Amino acid sequence: MDALQIQRSIPRYLWARGMSPFFPRVVTGWGSQIRFTSLVPPPLPSPSWIRIRPILSGSCGSDLGVLTGENSPYLSAYASFPFVPGHEIVGKVIETGSSVGTTRVGDRVVVEPVLGCATRGFSDLCVACSEGRKGNCERVTMGDIESGLLTGYCRTTGGGWSEEIVVHETQVHIVPEDIPDEVAVLTEPLSCVVHGVFQANVPKGGQVLVIGCGTIGLLTIAALREFGPPCTIIAVAKHSKQVDLASRIGADHVIPANLGGYSAFADLTGAMLHRIPLDKPVVTGGVDATFDCVGSNSSLSNAFRWTRPRGTVMLLGLPGHRRVDFAPLWYKELRLLGSYCSCLEKLPSGKTENSFALALRLLTERKWSETLVELVAHRYSLGEYRQAIQTTLRTGKSGAIKVVFDLRKD
Repeated sequence: MDALQIQRSIPRYLWARGMSPFFPRVVTGWGSQIRFTSLVPPPLPSPSWIRIRPILSGSCGSDLGVLTGENSPYLSAYASFPFVPGHEIVGKVIETGSSVGTTRVGDRVVVEPVLGCATRGFSDLCVACSEGRKGNCERVTMGDIESGLLTGYCRTTGGGWSEEIVVHETQVHIVPEDIPDEVAVLTEPLSCVVHGVFQANVPKGGQVLVIGCGTIGLLTIAALREFGPPCTIIAVAKHSKQVDLASRIGADHVIPANLGGYSAFADLTGAMLHRIPLDKPVVTGGVDATFDCVGSNSSLSNAFRWTRPRGTVMLLGLPGHRRVDFAPLWYKELRLLGSYCSCLEKLPSGKTENSFALALRLLTERKWSETLVELVAHRYSLGEYRQAIQTTLRTGKSGAIKVVFDLRKD
């Protein structure tokens, strides 16, 4: 089968980390860690597994961070190389193991990529998995399959950037017929955002800031409107298309990032700015919660400054190697949280439901699907991977929001 594969190479990692900020093409050119290759399809690890042919598979910031050297080495302890990337997947079932229950060949499904105890063949769940926090599973290097936090970072399972992957029966969710593939592929990133919204505990009538209006930022706005309390949403967007989509999805105010942000932020929130030498302004006041959907030095620095004392900063963009001044976090006694995957959530009714299921339900609503489908306008075959990756790295020039590999083209 055709696939894109990432191989572990310390020299290539260091090369990409040093050169990609200046020459983005190094991540797909000479010395790249990714290659287009032909692989033997992975076998089903047990009778509880399913084989899927991906239809669309998204390109996530965490995938690109591996190629650019931006990701922290911390996460490499939970991956098995070489691996096929791709954890945002909508696909069709082409084979089922003998003990699989309700899933059938021909079903169109989305993949919940977290690899917890049940996926690894353990009937006695660890504490985290028993509480519905599969993303914090204590056995991510054990069991029937090799190491991997998620499908797409595990050598055994394969990933969505290929013609076939294998997933455990507990990982699949049937896609309703009226949801387009281009909307269904957003389920996984939306589930991470939904989990973040529930964790942030935004106060009713509060002010919320969303930094970054790529895929994660735009989905954050949708999730806040669907699952959060009535609140004022202020978004910071970098490109004109992002400004338009943020407004249509539900942001009350959008600050263009190229205007600097601080003065506009103060005008909208009533915060006071204190200019200091050799650094960004110090902010008195601010919003109740900030969702950092970028994870850069600048976005983290702004998030700490723009959040009021004892407010919440939620990291949704994967932070890699960062040098950030934590003095504002210490001084304001901020609550700093992260969200990277789906989780069991407690609803206002007192019932619990998985954020992946909640995300899929939100996408079934026509008011969202008609707008969110516009996020997936850039689709490439596996063989066009160089162009796909460069498009993702240069969203300002390309106008791309979510870049996907389209297996219908192969």
